Amino acid sequence: MIALRIARSLRRPVHRSRALHISPTLLAGHNKWSKIEKRKGANDIKKGLLYSRTYKEIAIAVRSGGNADPEQNNALAAVLKRAKKEGVPKENIENALKKVSGENGKGDSHLVFEVIGPGSVGLIVESLSDNPNRTIKFLTTLLKDHGARLADVKFLFRREGRVKVALEPGDDLEARLEKVVEVALDADAEDFETEDLPDGTRTVEFKCPHTSLHKLTSALTAPGVCRELISSELVYAPLEPLEELDEESAEGLGRLVEAIEDLDDTLRVWTTADS
Repeated sequence: MIALRIARSLRRPVHRSRALHISPTLLAGHNKWSKIEKRKGANDIKKGLLYSRTYKEIAIAVRSGGNADPEQNNALAAVLKRAKKEGVPKENIENALKKVSGENGKGDSHLVFEVIGPGSVGLIVESLSDNPNRTIKFLTTLLKDHGARLADVKFLFRREGRVKVALEPGDDLEARLEKVVEVALDADAEDFETEDLPDGTRTVEFKCPHTSLHKLTSALTAPGVCRELISSELVYAPLEPLEELDEESAEGLGRLVEAIEDLDDTLRVWTTADS
């Protein structure tokens, strides 16, 4: 009997506990994929912002230049050149041009809103929308949330042309700047500001009456005048820019402008606090 019990016990399966083991290789692969996924997500967001900005720049250039043909619109040609350099796909550019010009039969509506914001600052909001009712609804809700409202403020602004060009670095930079200024003044420029970039390039932004934008742009883009055209557009410039704004109003205005600019349909936002 004892021998039988011993024999049976020997036939019973032995259950041994095993420690959980995770392959370091699999973990490493998982972490690597997570990093790639995060990086891809960040790149997708960056591309989305680039494409959105390019569409808005194309829309502004077409409206300012009055033409969707880059051969007849220097501002648009400059935008397209920059977009291609930044890697915006050709299809995106062509779709933007068709949408802005209304070639597909569904041209977007250009909307201008007047707003009174924190600190009684006036704002002009330019939008481009395929659904104006949606745009108005989103904007009015946003304004209410930020203590702002629609109001008549356009009398605080004037329509103005702005043309910005770049000059090549070099020992004769001052002489070339003088020549550019002479050309601009002959084409109705009223004032200008310069900025020196780290690489030695000097940018010059000219202001002109809104009716002279095309004339000034054409003059500055003539062969041998400057290295390149950076931008050419119509702006809403404050007649009397606010010199001071209390801290609370300034912070509220900053949040409001940022929120408006984040709306998909917004092209530009101008304020009486702009210099």
